[in-house]
Amino acid sequence: MARLLSRSARQLYGSQSVLQPHQQAVSVRFYAKDAAPKALKGDEMLKGIFLEVKKKFETAIGVLRKEKITIDPEDPAAVEQYAKVMKTVREKADLFSESQRIQFTIKQRTAGIEDARSYLLALKDIRLKRGLTDELGAEAMMMDALEKVEKDIKKPLMRNDKKGMALLTEEFNKINQKLGIRKEDLPKYEQELEKKIAKAQLEELKKDALEAMETQKKREEFNDEEMPDVKSLDIRNML
Repeated sequence: MARLLSRSARQLYGSQSVLQPHQQAVSVRFYAKDAAPKALKGDEMLKGIFLEVKKKFETAIGVLRKEKITIDPEDPAAVEQYAKVMKTVREKADLFSESQRIQFTIKQRTAGIEDARSYLLALKDIRLKRGLTDELGAEAMMMDALEKVEKDIKKPLMRNDKKGMALLTEEFNKINQKLGIRKEDLPKYEQELEKKIAKAQLEELKKDALEAMETQKKREEFNDEEMPDVKSLDIRNML
């Protein structure tokens, strides 16, 4: 339960990542004797962030109080239900989905990158840090496509080179066609990603629950008690 709430909190704080680092700085205040504390702009900003996060968190907990979650990562129906619940949480609390968060990260991390090669390397770094696998080998194909275009234009490809980028886009379209990836199928891929995440989170919840019960079982007062099946646990009873 603590892990679930902790993850929810991290996601809530993650949704505030649109703030730039310099905006999060807090000034040190010195008050004169008997002077009333005067609110600074930074204080008001942090207060606003806190209230917004608090509102989102309470919204998320409100959904979790009502929706049944079955901790059974091996049951496709349980995984689908959990994914549905978390989607409801995101929609009501106005949080990023995983794909939206990745998209935001890409936009933020690559904003100042001028050449195509550095851009692709940045995408690879983001993928690795988020623990995503390149099962189809698309990255290698994309780098090969870039090599081909740069060989044709006889110089490094810059992102503001419209003709060169058009050539690269054509090569990428060929790769997508070869891999059977269609733009209209992107919502389906996003749904599959969310289900994979849901299953992984249920597996972590199950592991935590089993470890907690094993710890309890070692205590003398619980020696005669039979531990319940994890699937029978209802998180709503603990909120």
